[in-house]
Amino acid sequence: MLVPWRGGWNPRSKSPGQEEERHVRANDRDYNERFSYADNRIKTAKYNVFTFLPINLFEQFQRFANAYFLVLLILQVSLYCCTTLILCSVKDATDDYVRIYSCPVDLYKWMNVRVGDIIKLENNQFVAADLLLLSSSEPYGLCYIETAELDGETNLKVRQALTVTSDLGDDEVICEPPNNKLDKFTGTLYWKDNKYPLDNEKMLLRGCVLRNTEWCFGLVIFAGLQTKLMQNCGRTTFKRTSIDKLMNTLVLWIFGFLICMGIILAIGNTIWEQKVGSNFWEYLQWKELTINAVFSGFLTFWSYVIILNTVVPISLYVSVEVLRLGHSYFINWDRRMYYSRKDTPAEARTTTLNEELGQVEFIFSDKTGTLTQNIMVFNKCSINGKTYGTLEHFLLYIHTYRQVDFSFNPLMDRKFRFHDSSLVEAIKLEEPLVQEFFRLLALCHTVMPEERNEGELVYQAQSPDEGALVTAARNFGFVFRSRTPETITLYEMGQAVTYQLLAILDFNNVRKRMSVIVRNPKGQLKLYSKGADTILFDRLDPSNEELMFTTSEHLNFAGEGLRTLALVYKDLDEDVFDEWMKKLLFASTTLENREEKLGALYEEIEQGMLLLGATAIEDKLQEGVPETIACLTLANIKIWVLTGDKLETAMNIGYSCNILRDDMNEVFIISGHTMFVCCYLKAHALEADLEQILVDVACLCKTVICCRVTPLQKALVVELIKRHKRAVTLAIGDGANDVSMIKTAHIGVGISGQEGMQAVLASDYSFAQFRYLQRLLLVHGRWSYHRMCNFLCYFFYKNFAFTLVHFWYGFLCGFSAQTVYDQWFITLFNIVYTSLPVLAMGLFDQDVNEQYSLRYPNLYRPGQLNQLFNKRKFFTCTLQGVCTSFILFFISYGAFMTAVRDDGAHISDQQAFAVTIATSLVIVSSVQIGLDTNYWTAVNHFFIWGSLAVYFAILFAMHSDGIFTIFPNQFPFIGTARNSLNQKIVWLVILLTTVVCIMPMVAVRFIKADLYPTQTAKQATRRQGPQEQNLRRVRRTSSRRSAYAFAHQQGYGELITSGKNMKVPTSSTSTYPLSSPARGPIGTRSVTDTTRDQTETNSSGFRRESDQNQEVTVEDLEAR
Repeated sequence: MLVPWRGGWNPRSKSPGQEEERHVRANDRDYNERFSYADNRIKTAKYNVFTFLPINLFEQFQRFANAYFLVLLILQVSLYCCTTLILCSVKDATDDYVRIYSCPVDLYKWMNVRVGDIIKLENNQFVAADLLLLSSSEPYGLCYIETAELDGETNLKVRQALTVTSDLGDDEVICEPPNNKLDKFTGTLYWKDNKYPLDNEKMLLRGCVLRNTEWCFGLVIFAGLQTKLMQNCGRTTFKRTSIDKLMNTLVLWIFGFLICMGIILAIGNTIWEQKVGSNFWEYLQWKELTINAVFSGFLTFWSYVIILNTVVPISLYVSVEVLRLGHSYFINWDRRMYYSRKDTPAEARTTTLNEELGQVEFIFSDKTGTLTQNIMVFNKCSINGKTYGTLEHFLLYIHTYRQVDFSFNPLMDRKFRFHDSSLVEAIKLEEPLVQEFFRLLALCHTVMPEERNEGELVYQAQSPDEGALVTAARNFGFVFRSRTPETITLYEMGQAVTYQLLAILDFNNVRKRMSVIVRNPKGQLKLYSKGADTILFDRLDPSNEELMFTTSEHLNFAGEGLRTLALVYKDLDEDVFDEWMKKLLFASTTLENREEKLGALYEEIEQGMLLLGATAIEDKLQEGVPETIACLTLANIKIWVLTGDKLETAMNIGYSCNILRDDMNEVFIISGHTMFVCCYLKAHALEADLEQILVDVACLCKTVICCRVTPLQKALVVELIKRHKRAVTLAIGDGANDVSMIKTAHIGVGISGQEGMQAVLASDYSFAQFRYLQRLLLVHGRWSYHRMCNFLCYFFYKNFAFTLVHFWYGFLCGFSAQTVYDQWFITLFNIVYTSLPVLAMGLFDQDVNEQYSLRYPNLYRPGQLNQLFNKRKFFTCTLQGVCTSFILFFISYGAFMTAVRDDGAHISDQQAFAVTIATSLVIVSSVQIGLDTNYWTAVNHFFIWGSLAVYFAILFAMHSDGIFTIFPNQFPFIGTARNSLNQKIVWLVILLTTVVCIMPMVAVRFIKADLYPTQTAKQATRRQGPQEQNLRRVRRTSSRRSAYAFAHQQGYGELITSGKNMKVPTSSTSTYPLSSPARGPIGTRSVTDTTRDQTETNSSGFRRESDQNQEVTVEDLEAR
């Protein structure tokens, strides 16, 4: 589904206190600072020195577990409970610090710019604030800008300064207040008692790049967060993973379970005190200090809350943060995500979202600079029914297939590559139609040449498409050398030839074609045209029908992802052209329906044309884009492309990178009007059901491409899916126009590429190439999710098994809040005895290796379905933990009821009982983690066996004579471990407990693996699944469809024929773009013709050369 989104929603409505209009004086900081306008500082950090503590604490307490730990802190008066808060705060501060200081150094120099300052920009420089253009190095105050970061379009735009602003002094601009409308600006310049209207055509917005202009000066109107680009960017928000949100719910349940256990034991204590405890008061001499049983139960409740708090241990959250940090380093250290050409590694800019990478369902991608390189390459062409150049040779045999030698042409572009020498041979053999083909490419365009040194030509192209076509003609011997408003000079196979330019029939999105009418040195009139094949084929002469069908077959370039243009020409009769020119001049002077009448005349002369052939340009994708998209699609990830570019270009890229395929029978377009209505309704929240319908229809489609979207609308699309589908979203882009959606999505990925560093600075993860996204999700994301889920399941299991022993013991100790284990074991169990094995599993475990993860993308599916850790899994692992605690306690209790030592003495003292249960617990936990580990490394072995060794070492040390001598009050139980563990009955109890705890789980897993195998197990039995086969089929042949896509803008034809963009002034005074043909020699015109052209130009609303320096004031407009 292709969606040209043209909605006009402006959610930033004015609130009371906002400025109604802005007053700016040039170079008058004292005056401008009275209004407290924003400076030019852009902060990508979430905190500063003053806001860090309150904001970070607020974010930390979004986790209910931290509030739970705060309660324990109050109850126990122990700073130990603050550990997780401190560690998380330090980690967040480190992330934010790195985010701040990763900003490129060259951006810091713009920080001190203020509203009202006049600044100078040089060619290829980033525009760092919203500027009013004052003057430039080009004639008439013109300058050229690239707006890819604003709207995704790669074609250059023209901006023109007022003539009077070239020497602007202490004068004032009054304009609209800051807003997010990128295509609109309203203001007034007050200069020497005159008022001049200002509009968007005189503005350079933040995010643009100055191109083909040596320098320009601009007045800062909006700075920093008040620039239009930043008004389209969302705020930096606190992002939490789905597991974090689930953990909040589980912590509440666990806390409720803890309260229930405390209430049960408190009630038991109350009843016990009344029924049994009162019998002991006499021995305890409590006749005068009788304690109320209910109050005793109240105290017991809080005692058990403290004892049983380890069901949610602090070490759980500390370990989670350690795992996330480790997973982030794995991403940073991945050499397969390192881009050597730019020395750019992958970077995890946050450490809190790694497991979310394994649950992504929707990817929202920018086009320009993210999927494409913004480089156009002339790859193939069809001339008179014969094709030249093959993409397969270019892609597969580039190292062995010989490149064409253009050394015969001294003016060649050395960077140009072509791989079919037969085309050069045809040129050298002077085949007429081949020469006419390249002559058309050299004449029919709006490119401006610049010869910096002798023979060193630089083309200033409005679009990369035109630049590629003119460069191709240049290398094949038809060099576009220079132009004036009335002539075009070519060097055809070394010979200078000048053509008289009589008319330019400019391109627009309705015509989808551009034509020029020229007179060659022989006096012949020629019309050359290029455009969409679907448009031009309908205007061909009937004699070209066979050639049209042949060329149509060749135009399956579309199936190879190439952008095509058809080329046609026509010989014009002098009398017919004169008559047509008179009609055109008359139509250009009418006041009503001028555009329609001119269009009809263009249509009239563009009939009966002859077909020359077609060109195929590759809008070069980044390496591996089609394969990556195919792989992610097989992982059931929906990829939506959100671009500011126009529909045809978006469609072409869709086919090129395999988002759209020719086997999609129903590719349909939602009209701009319909989409505008949807946006309008969303803005006013009147028809929420239309949002749902749009989401439902879009999600039924295999592909969605939204074109003509603003940066803010990209964020709206992401928010729409987040709200209605409850799915994990990922946004990826490389420009400032992608920042808003990167911040809105659950995960934001920035590509450090074509359009600066703004997207990277706002992102959660960054790398240099789109293809690395496949590895980030299917390898690192899947592993992180798998490891975190296994870690949590095991952690809850072992802590329920560890803690609930106290609950069972309460029924046998008079509910006295006595613990089973000694205090040192309780302290060290989660910190020392079982921490490292579970960390090793959480860091290194793999159910399959990275090759299988990439080969079988459907292994990613469990994360999207949230299968590995959910409420059901939580109940399962906690139930297993409850059962384990029950077995640990009651097998030991039953055995010790009648057990005796080898010498016949009774074994059942409380400390021996505690040692037996503790040892059984440590061994059972170690065996269980061994069963849960899928991928054994030396680290796993060392940590598991090492933890057991450490346990026994500490156990014997704490019960030794030596430590009792040093700390008699802390370690009073001398020899308990030695006396207990040298008894066979104790080891038999430990063995029996371990077997009873582990064997049922082994049996369940065996049966489940046999009856309900996992997706991983299924793929392990296959040698090669259909996914791998599909991955190889990323290129395909195509059925007939148009691959027209031309990144061009209307208006350049008029600009060229007016001479405004010519650096060398011309002698002609004619500025009208459709001038009358000259009857005399080329380059000369009669006085009558010149006078007539001046009159016609003035009457049709175009300024004469003498009028070009006279700016129109507001009073002039009002008078008119």
